[in-house]
Amino acid sequence: MSDSSSAGDRLRTAARPAIPATPAMTTIPRHAWVDGRIVEANEPVLTVFDRGFQLGDGVFETLRARGAHPTELDEHVARLRRSAAGLEIPLPEDVAATLARAIDELLATEGLGGPDGDASVRITVSRGPFYGRGLLPPDEHPPATIVVQAWPVPPTPADHLKHGLHLVASSVRRDPESPLNNLKTTSRADFVHARIEARAAGADDALFLTIDGYLSEATSANLFLVRDGALATPSLACAILAGTTRDWILRWAASVGLRPEEDLLTIRDLVEAEEAFLSSSVAGILPVTRFAGDPVGDGRPGDWTLRARADREAFIAGDHEAGA
Repeated sequence: MSDSSSAGDRLRTAARPAIPATPAMTTIPRHAWVDGRIVEANEPVLTVFDRGFQLGDGVFETLRARGAHPTELDEHVARLRRSAAGLEIPLPEDVAATLARAIDELLATEGLGGPDGDASVRITVSRGPFYGRGLLPPDEHPPATIVVQAWPVPPTPADHLKHGLHLVASSVRRDPESPLNNLKTTSRADFVHARIEARAAGADDALFLTIDGYLSEATSANLFLVRDGALATPSLACAILAGTTRDWILRWAASVGLRPEEDLLTIRDLVEAEEAFLSSSVAGILPVTRFAGDPVGDGRPGDWTLRARADREAFIAGDHEAGA
């Protein structure tokens, strides 16, 4: 074997590090689904020229799969299509059926299927590989790269349910006029920065405000306030992503006697609310009890919040009577 061949073998070996054996091994994905096949998690399968890696030029969805049943898959695929269309990333016509099969195959492979399975599933679509330079997508579009990953859903920290979350405001401001607001893109630098700010402040998460000072959303969740018999949430005009769980909660509120409101809300509205909570597809509903060190309401998780969480978890488990 030549020296150059040996060097090439060493480089390929170095590019495929073994997954470390740790006590948390069961939480580390062993496989992923990439462009039609199951691959080992540490197998190199994407070129460095993929625009998702180079430019964050892609879209994604994250959803919960309980008992091998993906929750609201149709809604997530519909939003994935809208996001891809917003960036002019063409998706296969049969992408919905393809993703359903991919999720089923991956959950089974990872041991997250079956009646006891509870998984967080991420679907990522990038524009695919392009070997030139520049921002403008090529005229001859490469096939999109489609990836599905899955992790077990860990138990919710008891402190989050007993004492609630502490939020702070991010220094990043959201522009309600941006056409990207309702696209779930893989360009997440703003969100990473905000979460780092929250950690530095000793908080659990950060809230974005609009450039006008209105409440927008958290880094990966929508915000809700209980006040005067209503369940209020920032309107779509506040630079938020319309969450699938958000839609469910608005229907749920009407079914349980709370008046659903989409409004322009301020920090004062948050601090003076009777209750507040965040909602997302995987974490579900979590109480918010402090903002920037000040209590929200009486500083404890409220009854409506806990009821909403219980009903949403029942819905995810298959009790569709729990959601309107």
